[in-house]
Amino acid sequence: MRESEPNRHIGVLGTGSAAPEHILTNAELETMVDTSDDWIVSRTGIKERRIADEGTASSQLAYEAALRALESATIEAHDLDVVICATVTPDMAFPATACILQDLLGLQRIPAFDLSAGCSGFGYALTVAESMLLSGQYKRALVVGVDVLSRITDYEDRSTCVLFGDGAGAVVLGEVPEGFGILASELGADGASGSVLQMPGGGSLRPASLSSVEERQHYIKMQGSDVFKFAVRIMDESAKRVVEKAGLAMEDVHWVVPHQANIRIISAAATRLGVPEERFFVNVDRYGNTSAASIGLALDELARSGDLKHGDHVVLVGFGAGLTWSALVMKWWAGGTHA
Repeated sequence: MRESEPNRHIGVLGTGSAAPEHILTNAELETMVDTSDDWIVSRTGIKERRIADEGTASSQLAYEAALRALESATIEAHDLDVVICATVTPDMAFPATACILQDLLGLQRIPAFDLSAGCSGFGYALTVAESMLLSGQYKRALVVGVDVLSRITDYEDRSTCVLFGDGAGAVVLGEVPEGFGILASELGADGASGSVLQMPGGGSLRPASLSSVEERQHYIKMQGSDVFKFAVRIMDESAKRVVEKAGLAMEDVHWVVPHQANIRIISAAATRLGVPEERFFVNVDRYGNTSAASIGLALDELARSGDLKHGDHVVLVGFGAGLTWSALVMKWWAGGTHA
């Protein structure tokens, strides 16, 4: 194994995202379960979410997001050295969705693998990819967070079905000049609390069976209040730690791109961090919770809006099933491909 190259600095060279065309509004949900637009908006901030058509798998959304990220980075697919997909809704148990994506991109031989960390998956994948690039063995990485949560959402459970949507967010990582790129990161997990957010059926513990289907075990099960408390605390704590680790103060942060789960969680985290809410990028109202796609999709929209400027400090922070969390801070490089 080659030694790490300490003088290399890894950052985002390009961003991309994709979302299905079909929009599921709160008004439509009112006809499906006992809920209301006022209730959904007041408690979650969500007004609509995107739902994939039958036959549209995670790999297809990942591919669309990847193409946009490659275009943004002004490189070709054959310039990539590794493909990582963060997802909890792979096309199938195996092969990995990243391998399917590799083939869709016309690539061969380069490593491709999936990573499962729930809604924290995008941050996990970024950190893993950064480490691989810093090793010197790889030059550029494609990281995609993608989930088609509509496939595992129980539309008879009014407490969860209003939350989730489908989408993908992608970035190309590569070398950037000194002082730019990822400055600090943190990954963590609290496996003892994993049962508060899970899909019980379909694995080796509860394989698919007639009873598992009848008991609706193949859908997301969530203890909302426990997740809420964990999310607010860990987003505050982990964001502060990575900012301090980078030698910065919260006042130096221009943008926070949080996991888009719930506007109340985002607002509470902003209050605890002492960061004005206008410095939090929010699109949960239009997409809902897209799990591993959430942060990447939001980052792409922020980058394309023109509001994210060269040299801005941006914090990406999320939480998810596991229970897991991820946080990182980067200095934004908008100068194109560096090397």
